[in-house]
Amino acid sequence: MTFDELGLSAPLLRAIEEQGYREPSPIQVAAIPAVLSGRDLMAAAQTGTGKTAGFTLPILELLYANEVSNSKYIRALVLTPTRELAAQIGDSIASYGAHLPFRSAVVFGGVKPSAQIVALRNGIDILVATPGRLLDLCQQGEVQFSDLEVFVLDEADRMLDMGFIHDIRHILKLLPRQRQNLMFSATFANEIRRLAKTIMNNPLEVSVSVLNTPAERVKQWIYPVDKIRKSALLRELIVQNDWQQVLVFSRTKHGANRLSAYLENAGVNASAIHSNKSQGARTKALSAFKSGKIRVLVATDIAARGLDIAQLPQVVNFDLPNVPEDYVHRIGRTGRAGASGHAFSLVSADEIKQLNDIEQVIQRHIFREYVDGFEPVHELPASAPLRKSRALGHRKSTARRGRRDEKLSAASRGRSVTGKNERRRKKRTSTNIK
Repeated sequence: MTFDELGLSAPLLRAIEEQGYREPSPIQVAAIPAVLSGRDLMAAAQTGTGKTAGFTLPILELLYANEVSNSKYIRALVLTPTRELAAQIGDSIASYGAHLPFRSAVVFGGVKPSAQIVALRNGIDILVATPGRLLDLCQQGEVQFSDLEVFVLDEADRMLDMGFIHDIRHILKLLPRQRQNLMFSATFANEIRRLAKTIMNNPLEVSVSVLNTPAERVKQWIYPVDKIRKSALLRELIVQNDWQQVLVFSRTKHGANRLSAYLENAGVNASAIHSNKSQGARTKALSAFKSGKIRVLVATDIAARGLDIAQLPQVVNFDLPNVPEDYVHRIGRTGRAGASGHAFSLVSADEIKQLNDIEQVIQRHIFREYVDGFEPVHELPASAPLRKSRALGHRKSTARRGRRDEKLSAASRGRSVTGKNERRRKKRTSTNIK
């Protein structure tokens, strides 16, 4: 199927061609006609599947087909959990709407609101926002929703994980009842469905992937290593494999800073992003990473949510996440838009529970390799047998956790295991454990 078969107008098709896209992804094939029909939509799609274009394209088409003259008020609202994802969606709207007469704006916290207020006062058609800043602007009387036609709740599962449920409910009370509602999420856990019942009107539901399966194009490895040697192993892997672009996940903000500083001191250009960093610092670090000025970006889960880095070759989990489903989101940063990717996890013996939980969610044992010179003194126990797993996201509600501390994850791949290493591992006994 091609984009011109989806009912998009000439200005949008021209913009799509300029962006270099030829064929729509499965989520776009499913979502675009549904949105154009005017129906409410619940769409389940993993990250990296093209879901942003799955709602930005049809929204632009709807606004173009039903053009309203002299309206200074917002006609479409996209609510998203993080600054980075909001900026990415804003870029998507600007790119696809390049040949359309619509104005858009992105509002989020961490920066002064003055420029955002100016944009709102000048009149915009499409607003992309994070919940906190949007509520602030609403309370200041700077946002008007009387002309709203379409409401999008993006990354709904992460919204709940980050404790935004009360903000979302408050925002919903400000919107007109007559509107089209679109909800995009990696999962439709029970808490997501309960929220949907308060928003949606007889929604069409589409899903384009198995919810607990990581991207098929992402190859995964585990490197058993003692915790105190993880930093050294990561540097070894980066240097020996000549990795030029590596996204590394850290469970904590302090851990991200510490690892970034270690790599810098070891001669590897690196930077960290997390919620304690200013928006300017985060934007600068991400830009430097995309342009190749820095080789390693160390990020916490919340800061990295929604990052869209074209052809990112590898992701490293420095520590495994406490919530197993977050592993799927992390490795989804690579292997995007049809490209292949690699995900590497540095795992110490005390992380066996997290590893078992992850393997139960993805329903597979991840291949283990040992790196010469970094074989662990404290051996990583064998994985537990696989049992029938619940679907990704079907865990107890995490909304009550609020804005919990960001989680760490990192992983890495190095040289293949040699026969000597394998024999050495098999001969290792409990007398080696100190």
